Amino acid sequence: MKKLIVFDLDGTLAKSKSAIDKEMAKLLKELLDVAQVSIISGGDWPQFEKQVLSHLPKRAKLMKLMILPTCGTKFYRYTEGWDELYEENFTAAERKKILTNLKAAIDDAHLEIKKTWGEQIEDRGSQITFSALGQEAPLEAKKGWDDDFAKRKKMVEPLKKSLKEFSIGMGGTTSIDIVKPGIDKAYGIQKLKEILDFDISEMLFIGDALFEGGNDYPARKTGVDCIQVRDDEETKRIIETIIACSSDKPKN
Repeated sequence: MKKLIVFDLDGTLAKSKSAIDKEMAKLLKELLDVAQVSIISGGDWPQFEKQVLSHLPKRAKLMKLMILPTCGTKFYRYTEGWDELYEENFTAAERKKILTNLKAAIDDAHLEIKKTWGEQIEDRGSQITFSALGQEAPLEAKKGWDDDFAKRKKMVEPLKKSLKEFSIGMGGTTSIDIVKPGIDKAYGIQKLKEILDFDISEMLFIGDALFEGGNDYPARKTGVDCIQVRDDEETKRIIETIIACSSDKPKN
């Protein structure tokens, strides 16, 4: 039994930019009874509040839950409320360089985009995210737009050259995340190791983009045991298995 279960958010615990459903909320509560849990995502803190925290049952053991927004460049844990342990933002020069090259890559890629919902570029302080169909695009519109990641690769490949000092990954269904050099989910896992004083062998990472080029892939570099999932439904079954296999599972 692993002591710490680490999850990606979009595509793993919930559908892209959507809230966890009632079944997932119940399962996360039950998982917190038997293990510590962390969620690492490219989204910023408000996204975690909207998608996860506001849907957890009132008796969930929040002190055992760690939230790492923007791929681990921020770290929140619960005492009497949610406290931010650190935040690592871009400098003004870094932000300018990223935005300039990102806009150029968008123009050069000639993506097939008929309609957008909201802004395509979001500055999250410690991460800049491009959402091809806009930050508010409905899930139905995003489904199938870039299943094989081919469209985003038209942007990612040149960005890896023009922004080679930064980490660039494809997340969710339509997005590209840009963070500081060395800042990715591997960084977040190392932070969990340091702050919680856990060995990597005591952790399990679950994500939907653990393939090479996916934004969960850096987790593999840490040596943490990983499970690739198709979607949140498969994640539910894995959580059920973890709970069932735990010797500390509460008896009815």
